[in-house]
Amino acid sequence: MWEWLIPVLIVVALVVIVGIYLWATYNSLVQLNVRVDEAWSDITVQLKRRADLIPGLIETVKGYAAHERAVFENVTQARAETLSASGPAEAGVAEGHVQQALKSLFAVAEAYPQLQASTNFLQLQQALVDTEDKIQASRRFYNGGVRELNTKIKVFPNNLFAKNLGFTEREFFEVVDGAAISEPPRIQF
Repeated sequence: MWEWLIPVLIVVALVVIVGIYLWATYNSLVQLNVRVDEAWSDITVQLKRRADLIPGLIETVKGYAAHERAVFENVTQARAETLSASGPAEAGVAEGHVQQALKSLFAVAEAYPQLQASTNFLQLQQALVDTEDKIQASRRFYNGGVRELNTKIKVFPNNLFAKNLGFTEREFFEVVDGAAISEPPRIQF
């Protein structure tokens, strides 16, 4: 008489287990997605901070080396690229351009000992070094979050339903021109 109850209980138990698994996986994917969004926001804040420092740096150097117009234009253009980047891929391209432009700017600055001794220039350099460190830390945090999210989406059995739930893999924030950052801008005090 109760023989039909055992298969029904087994099916109900399996449905409950699968439901709990889907619920837990969905929530962890949402958390990882939010963490990646937060990390990208941190990167954009630091990129904006650096972009805000660049005009002051240009003006300071311009006071000593006004004839270096091409260098100033390159830095300004690279700054604009950074501000208009809409995602990790575009930001990676812009990051390479900014690093190259800053190298050129600091190369010009090295030729002017009075500029190297300027307190304003030294403060801007220190702020830029601090910001570069924060960009690198934010980038590592972001890429770590992307790695966790992408891994969670790709592993079995999550890969069977994650995309159907609206979760997609995210891009890493990688600098496209690796040579541009292989040696950071030389800043001397």
